Amino acid sequence: MYTLLYKSFFLHLCTMEVEFIIVGFGLAGMAFAETLEEHNRSFVVFEDASQTSSNVAGGVYNPVILKRFTPVWNGTEQLGIALPFYRKLENRFQNTYDYKFDTYRIFKSVEEQNNWFTAADKPLLAPYVDTKIVYDKHKGIVAESGYGRLKQTGRIDTKALLTDYKKELEKKELIRYESFAYEKLVLSDSKVVYKDISAKHVVFCEGYGLHKNPFFNHLPMNEAKGELLTIHAPDLNVDFLIKAAVFVLPLGNDLYKVGATFNWKDKTSLTTEEGKKELLEKLETFIKCPYTIVSQSAGIRPTVKDRRPLLGIHPNYKQLVLLNGLGTRGVMIAPTAARDLYKYLIEGIPLDKEVDIARYFV
Repeated sequence: MYTLLYKSFFLHLCTMEVEFIIVGFGLAGMAFAETLEEHNRSFVVFEDASQTSSNVAGGVYNPVILKRFTPVWNGTEQLGIALPFYRKLENRFQNTYDYKFDTYRIFKSVEEQNNWFTAADKPLLAPYVDTKIVYDKHKGIVAESGYGRLKQTGRIDTKALLTDYKKELEKKELIRYESFAYEKLVLSDSKVVYKDISAKHVVFCEGYGLHKNPFFNHLPMNEAKGELLTIHAPDLNVDFLIKAAVFVLPLGNDLYKVGATFNWKDKTSLTTEEGKKELLEKLETFIKCPYTIVSQSAGIRPTVKDRRPLLGIHPNYKQLVLLNGLGTRGVMIAPTAARDLYKYLIEGIPLDKEVDIARYFV
């Protein structure tokens, strides 16, 4: 742990006073910044683009785990907050981020069909699971046992959203494109001072960058690298997401995103031939039409071993706050997590014990 200085003269060096410093500007940082905007709270963002997961992610929202046909944790509640959240930003920036479509899960057997029907009877899943097996033939897709259709799914164009939001912050001079130097952080009894800025809290939204954070890097982040391909497939011609060994996500103009790998050892954001090979081998188990590879991307997912986000304050330094660990469903979780963290910090409403980082301090 870095030595923290407690000298009052640092406070006189500040030229900017805000309530919050936000470190990192992926989905988590953006959602928290927007929550502060909603409540007229002042902030400044530090972003060094070292983490790419939010920009390269598929951005899919889906309240059903299609591997086991079980509900996503708090999925319905999260969507109830997330979709209006993104709609509001669409209106503000006069752009489209939310692209709605159905998801078609390819069945491998009659047993999977039966499991689908069982899932449809569960109250949490019934609004989303279509009980009619789809046998429509689509050129280039192998689905001999048919599909299960999932309703009320879609994707958020996270790259476009983050780009537009950062442009707004740039105009307001509320974002600095530089790495955060932890050793320059100074804590007093009631304030945080960082370089020329005085704030009440620093909120770390660094994704995988958490492993470099000396205040929170002991928390059990279990990072998983994901690689994706973008392909051009004019003969595929579908407007729904296909889920099988990998997902095939329609982007428009005959472009599709294919993903994703899970690599628990490689902690770089570099694309690999191994990742490409894995994706293509899985893709070709159910796609039989011509395609060309347009691009390949990679990022590190900030996941947690218990599959719950990391929210809360440091046990020793109350000015230091964490919003991290959104995992593979960041577009769903981020608005709810940001709202709950804000209510905790400002209104004193306790965090859910399942997400509070205090669960790792007992």
